[in-house]
Amino acid sequence: MHQTALHDWHAAHGGRMVDFAGWEMPIQYTSIIEEHQAVRQAAGLFDIAHMGRLKFTGPDACALLDRLLTNDVTQLEAGQVRYSLVCNASGGILDDVLVYRFDDCYRLVVNASNREKIVEWISAHTGDADAVMSDETVGSCMMALQGPEALGQLQPLTEIGLSAMKYFSVAESSVCGVPAIVSRTGYTGEDGFEVTVEGSAGLTVWESLIDAGGDIGLRPCGLGARDTLRLEAAMPLYGHELDESTDPLTAGLAFGVKLSAGDFIGKAALLEVQKTPPDRRRIGLTLEGRRIAREGASIFDGERPAGTVTSGTFSPTLNRPIAMGYVTADKAAPGTALEIGQRGKRLQAEIVPLPFYARSRR
Repeated sequence: MHQTALHDWHAAHGGRMVDFAGWEMPIQYTSIIEEHQAVRQAAGLFDIAHMGRLKFTGPDACALLDRLLTNDVTQLEAGQVRYSLVCNASGGILDDVLVYRFDDCYRLVVNASNREKIVEWISAHTGDADAVMSDETVGSCMMALQGPEALGQLQPLTEIGLSAMKYFSVAESSVCGVPAIVSRTGYTGEDGFEVTVEGSAGLTVWESLIDAGGDIGLRPCGLGARDTLRLEAAMPLYGHELDESTDPLTAGLAFGVKLSAGDFIGKAALLEVQKTPPDRRRIGLTLEGRRIAREGASIFDGERPAGTVTSGTFSPTLNRPIAMGYVTADKAAPGTALEIGQRGKRLQAEIVPLPFYARSRR
């Protein structure tokens, strides 16, 4: 398995290590609920160096990415970040990504489980474009500082005026005196920042953030809390809500698709989907009792199959089980009562508006 630059720190500080997409990563340190609540109430620090980081340079870098991504790359200004998707010709999702624009290059952050697939896909579709893709994943270290106290914890360690950064923006500066890329992005539903430095500097930055956050309750957090946080925020996860059999419009991600501008792989198929409303929709469910709905469980309307659960967990914030899934369009309205079949029993559930949790805007 691959190991990030922070692997030894995790192992020495009680991180329970698991195989995640070929990387040995911490799933938790103490309890998932404690780490989850730290992010909601103060701040949490995540090692996300397993995420793929690709750099694009050359005169045709913008045109290449604009042809590969569903969003409009041509309108990105330096310092902006945009959510997008990579689709195949039939409109199926190969990955959901973030694209960063800099003065001299573009960068793409992709899911760890899809990095090799996306690298191969881009290589196969570069053609004669005058652009160079570099995979910077292994040589760099990326971490996410998330929570209402994140800005206050990071600001003393960087030269950037963080409060002036808009959500989904990026800047090059320094953190702890070393060159860094800082983006105001995240995957938890909270405000926060993602910091990328050279692998050799990763431990210094990580330990500096941990030490600085001791007084306010900052915790190192594992992938377990990252999953419960993103599910409360109704953020889709590849391999669960997203896959090659699902298109972005059905997944409720039309905001990341530029059907009225330019051209990209999969656009023709998505234009056809747009003509007819999808026959299934991504929805949120709250469950009665304490049992968690499992991925792949069938959703029923009486005896009629209505859909499938894609993610389920116990929400520490709502103090009840929640789930996302897809159901037929006629059963997708909030307030609809449904049942989830699991281990020979039926769990009572109700469709609710997404997201389950939204942070208060200061």
